[in-house]
Amino acid sequence: MDSVTEAFLAHRNLLFTVAYEMLGSAADAEDVLQETWLRWVKGDRGQVRDQRAYLVRITTRCSLDRLRTIRRLKEDYVGSWLPEPLLTAPDVAEDVELAESVSMALMLVLETLSPTERAVFVLREVFAISHEEIAAAVGKTPVTVRQIAHRARRHVEARRPREAASPSQTRAVLESLRRALETRDLQGLLDVLAPQVVLVSDGGGVKQTSPRPIVGAGKVASMIVGRLGKADVALTGEPTVVNGNPALVLRVDGEIDGVIAARVENARITGLYYVRAPAKLTRIDAEVPLTLR
Repeated sequence: MDSVTEAFLAHRNLLFTVAYEMLGSAADAEDVLQETWLRWVKGDRGQVRDQRAYLVRITTRCSLDRLRTIRRLKEDYVGSWLPEPLLTAPDVAEDVELAESVSMALMLVLETLSPTERAVFVLREVFAISHEEIAAAVGKTPVTVRQIAHRARRHVEARRPREAASPSQTRAVLESLRRALETRDLQGLLDVLAPQVVLVSDGGGVKQTSPRPIVGAGKVASMIVGRLGKADVALTGEPTVVNGNPALVLRVDGEIDGVIAARVENARITGLYYVRAPAKLTRIDAEVPLTLR
């Protein structure tokens, strides 16, 4: 293996994680890595002192270009948009900071930032990259980056879950949800849902989902039972870990129907995220390595 390839592969998982956290799409993150590789191979590496910083800078710039493009495409997206779920290894779940940074709940909050705000927030708050390095990556001065970082952090803090449940608490709540789903237990669903729970579902314009978020335990439970509670189908929930957090793979008659992730607070589900879009269910069979380093 030549030194150019070796240097890129040594940081590949980090670069993928940076791109995924900026884009919310593994497919787009892979495209960004391909562009990063091409720029790395063709660039003048003789002046590169820090290969990691240089590669992160290229990845950030490519991700920003892609993010601006897909934000325009999302304006025509059918229904709600959710991040692409990734099957992750146990070490991701054990890294509290990493698990939170790729959680469905936080990834959705990041969607409300501008492209530059998202890049600065991800690089600074998640990867602890210096303001000077971020400035070089996003084409701003360090002073401006500090201002953007402060604004983005305040924006995210106002919208992120106040008291995130532990993985064991989330697993327990999801187990109750699984039993209620498999037995078509309406009261069981109501017991596990917070009064103002929000259900966001993403069918990608291919699978039937609600075009807008559904709010309220009664409405969410009724919708779930109405859509999935047909007596003539076998409904099963398989515990798994996606994006570093406990989740369920839902199967109907043995076929994957979607992935359910949840935000749990005070032993109740306050956010329910259901990804049914077939194009977003291609990375739940094999673990995707993520890292902050």
